Amino acid sequence: MITITEFEVDKIKDPFGIVVGDRYEFRLDLDIEEDDELYTESGVYIRVIFRVDGEQSSVVKYELHERGSGRYLDFDLEEEEEQLIESFCREHFSKWEE
Repeated sequence: MITITEFEVDKIKDPFGIVVGDRYEFRLDLDIEEDDELYTESGVYIRVIFRVDGEQSSVVKYELHERGSGRYLDFDLEEEEEQLIESFCREHFSKWEE
């Protein structure tokens, strides 16, 4: 199981209005147990693109990266972990600062 320890969020600007709704980019630093296949000594973070359109919101995509090197990790989260990430983003997207 993963635990979110820190996060950053920024609103993605769409100057041409091509995309409906608002997009937010999250960087979620994770605490991962040593016996998990995602574990690395330097740590892991997730880059999440989150969409908000009125009452509708969802994760558009996410990528796992090794902290420090930024190396992409080709893993998928388990369904309950994806739900945790989506809930977290839904609760925190309004914390971005211009």
